[in-house]
Amino acid sequence: MPTLILLVISNVFMTAAWYWHLKGGPEVANARPIAMVIAVSWGLALVEYCFAVPANRIGYAHGWSAGQLKIAQEAIALTIFGVFMVTVLGEALSWRHIAAFACIMAAAGFLFLGK
Repeated sequence: MPTLILLVISNVFMTAAWYWHLKGGPEVANARPIAMVIAVSWGLALVEYCFAVPANRIGYAHGWSAGQLKIAQEAIALTIFGVFMVTVLGEALSWRHIAAFACIMAAAGFLFLGK
């Protein structure tokens, strides 16, 4: 459970680091100086790494394979991104988002099957 909690926190920061600067649309995003966007994103990524690295070490120490850690991270990232996309960026979810999520969850299921 600590691995999943740390991965969730990590992915919140990762999603913010990668996409926060898109809020407000292309005109607003393009008005932000790229050096400032990069600096803020690096700061957020540093916090993200402070959660992701321990999450992976703890998970690996408890018997998760590297593949299991990665697919769990992807499933969490997709979930968090979906929430971020709707709540922060104001974009709508479509059936394609749901289908992609189902594929990732199926991949996660295959890696954890029989474990």
